Amino acid sequence: MKLTLAHKVGAVVATGALLAFGGCERGSQMKADGGPTASTEGTCPEVVTASEAAVTKALDVAAPWTGPTSGPKASGSKSIIYIAQAMTNPGVAGVAKGVQEAGAAIGWNVRILDGGGNQSDIGGAIAQAIAQKPDGIVLSGFDPKTVSAEVSRANSAGIPLIGWHAVADPGPSDSPKLFTNVTTKVEDVSKISAQYIIAKSKGTAGVVVFTDDSIPFAAGKAQMIEQGLTECNSVSVLSKQNIPIPDAGTRTPQAFSTLVTSLGAKWTYSVAINDLYFDNAATPLRAAGKQGGGAPYNIGAGDGSEAAFQRIAAKQFQAATVPEPLNEQGWQIVDEFNRSFAKEPASGYVSPVHITDGSNVGESTNWDPQNGYRDEYKKIWGK
Repeated sequence: MKLTLAHKVGAVVATGALLAFGGCERGSQMKADGGPTASTEGTCPEVVTASEAAVTKALDVAAPWTGPTSGPKASGSKSIIYIAQAMTNPGVAGVAKGVQEAGAAIGWNVRILDGGGNQSDIGGAIAQAIAQKPDGIVLSGFDPKTVSAEVSRANSAGIPLIGWHAVADPGPSDSPKLFTNVTTKVEDVSKISAQYIIAKSKGTAGVVVFTDDSIPFAAGKAQMIEQGLTECNSVSVLSKQNIPIPDAGTRTPQAFSTLVTSLGAKWTYSVAINDLYFDNAATPLRAAGKQGGGAPYNIGAGDGSEAAFQRIAAKQFQAATVPEPLNEQGWQIVDEFNRSFAKEPASGYVSPVHITDGSNVGESTNWDPQNGYRDEYKKIWGK
């Protein structure tokens, strides 16, 4: 039986009482590459060693293409409507750009409808899309079960649906009915985020977790990160901040100010389910006397926004991000629709987990793998 997100994170909730609060005093400094490193060590050396090995692999920027190399030739003229949870969400916007780019390459028409982060408006956008009778609809960044009536109407109309971060797992879904869901594995993203903190702090981190519990995918990711952190018993989760993504811009400055006051030097790392939680962190942290390249070291567990890359490169209040290859995933979505139109199964491809920090950011402003994915998809399509 395929595990749901609830099954996967249930054990995390049950172990919540095991999360330590507070911790001993910790010192930290910056390495030459701009990444954080601890001057003291925790009590989990084996976990630290394993985490360091995993992080080294995830930092690799030269990994080869492991996606599909065969499939159906391009279908004729098609229309795709992309329903965005909110175009202010950098991940959603990044994938939209990739769908548009791939749509132009394959010769299809792509239209974007912005749900604005509001459930009612997202449902209205889907209803509007169905009325236009497109060949396919993308559900991007929201749980289809929150708009189940509209999703059922699309299913009944025979319109194939493809999700991006719509359900917990990559691949086809029966409930809700999706031809496939494109995402990295939430378990992998969560685990490597926790491992990065464990490795860089040498098992001494005091962590604040930022999440949006209104989105099951995000809530599950945060819980899995917390579970990963418990692998090292000398790492402490100090606080969990539940801030809806649409409210992040207005609420995070006050949250950071309050946390600096209440947690003091114990707070050495932050991890958020999306980089946008750090978009407005600089002002309150500077006001508290914090340096851009110092603690708390902020880690984004997706999706790898342009602003996050710029902060990492400038050492301004973000140490790392676990970016998804958003543009590549947009191309994958178009390829998956092409397989659907040809009555072929989904590709089954899942992009591997990656980390960007001061050691490999260079001048890039997003994680766009140089593995030739555009040419690979064009070859499949005969373009």
